[in-house]
Amino acid sequence: MNNSKLKSHLEGFQKLIKSLESKDIKTKTNDYINSQIERINSFNESEKQLKRELIKAKMAVLKHLEKNENLVPKNHYQRLWLVLGMSAFGVPIGVLLGLVTGKMGLLGVGLPIGMFIGLIFGKRLDKKAADENRQLDFSH
Repeated sequence: MNNSKLKSHLEGFQKLIKSLESKDIKTKTNDYINSQIERINSFNESEKQLKRELIKAKMAVLKHLEKNENLVPKNHYQRLWLVLGMSAFGVPIGVLLGLVTGKMGLLGVGLPIGMFIGLIFGKRLDKKAADENRQLDFSH
């Protein structure tokens, strides 16, 4: 395996699996993760396709963990709310500034404000997840 990106994705997947060792997960979740590992282990296509499969498997495991075990990786909510803050808060703030001042060029000013609001909200949720021991020792 001489593809450094593939190696990086493989190490990331292994790190995700290792971070689950300290968590008490349901048998159903354990079986699901094992099926994803078996699928990766039996994959015998090109390295490029294997890299795609690793990414798919990692995302599938993370979604399953969030949905069924309420476990999230580090900075999960920060990443999620950064984008949500821009769209849910930033755009309306920018439009409001533009309308109030009569200069629609100020529309872009709301985006960083929304990013900041989303970042703060996401950090708060990540801290709550860590305090409740719902955060994995893994960052993607």
